[in-house]
Amino acid sequence: MHSILSRTFAALFFSLSGLAAQAAPFTPANDSDVVERLPLSATDPSVRRLQSLRKQLDAKPNDVSLRLEIARRYFDLAMAQGDPRYVGYASAALSPLDKTPPNTSALAANYWLTKGMLQQYSHNFDGALDSLNKASQADTQSPDPYAWRAAIHMVQANYAQAQTQCDGLKPLSTPLFAIGCSQYVKAHSGGAAGLQAAYDTLHAAIKSEKNGSPELMLWELTRLAEMAIRLNRPAEADAYFQRALKLGVTDQFLLGAYADFLLTQNKPDAVIELLSNWERSDILLLRLALAGKATKHPKATEWANKLRDRFKEAAQRGDRLHEQEAARFELDIENKPSQALALAVNNYKLQKEPRDAQVLLRAALAAKDASAAEPALIWLKQNNYEDANLKALAADIAKIGGGK
Repeated sequence: MHSILSRTFAALFFSLSGLAAQAAPFTPANDSDVVERLPLSATDPSVRRLQSLRKQLDAKPNDVSLRLEIARRYFDLAMAQGDPRYVGYASAALSPLDKTPPNTSALAANYWLTKGMLQQYSHNFDGALDSLNKASQADTQSPDPYAWRAAIHMVQANYAQAQTQCDGLKPLSTPLFAIGCSQYVKAHSGGAAGLQAAYDTLHAAIKSEKNGSPELMLWELTRLAEMAIRLNRPAEADAYFQRALKLGVTDQFLLGAYADFLLTQNKPDAVIELLSNWERSDILLLRLALAGKATKHPKATEWANKLRDRFKEAAQRGDRLHEQEAARFELDIENKPSQALALAVNNYKLQKEPRDAQVLLRAALAAKDASAAEPALIWLKQNNYEDANLKALAADIAKIGGGK
């Protein structure tokens, strides 16, 4: 299902890196439980469709296909809207099948894929990979498990394994998606030449694409924008972000990436305008708080207070979905480098995306603890990852020596 494929990486790279909104997903005891009215309007087509499906499930609770469709639709809403309560609803819809998973090929493939998606959201990467392997066994022609496995390996900095999964996509998916997957992996190693080659290849693929879905084009354009940033081409990056926004697809990964870019370009007012209706998502509220602090916005204190409360509640629950964002909050809003470093170190043990490395390096530098940055420094050197900002941070850390 290419609608799932086209937003796979967008969904994963923020769900795995702390994109969850107010809290970890809560699973209602019963399908019919109403925990809280969510921010989407009842007139929204996706909400209306889910309401219709839920009514059908009430009448036919043993309909496996209905359960799977409801779970997938809720998961998509969680990824688009930044609200993990939707993941709780997805889990509630799926859980009755856990004791006796479906055994027909199509239903089994859908079940294991959906289960794997939910497991990766909770950072159960080993469990997710196992479920995704079972999905592939049930349907050898489905590209979805390959895409999700590739994304999980990317978050863990297992680039060779990620490339293997991208290669597996080639005979199963659209050429553009397979190219985007492969070039995104290649851009993470090989230095400046590798990054430039990946950028050129993906740029050419997008230029020649005539029938790409809006969701797929959004993912590819956002990848190009990120590569352009690393190549120090801000005008090109901004143009790609703008093209992606004009596609009209609600995607919090795009919003977060563009907000970060605007902050680096000293355009906090633009961030506030972009994210004014996104306080429900922690990662986007963090960007609002950063922009608010920079502009002395009247709501800056309110945004910071909301984040503080959310992160405190998450810590009390033992929720690790927020650690990267919490580290950045402690560093850039609270000015507490020691607390930021503790969170960044813990976060990096689990996920090793470039943004995770950046937060760790920045926190280590602010706390004057070079040794804490060692895992990220090793990653940067071993993979020859090309990023002027990360290299500058590494050089600054080298100046403060091997410890506090």
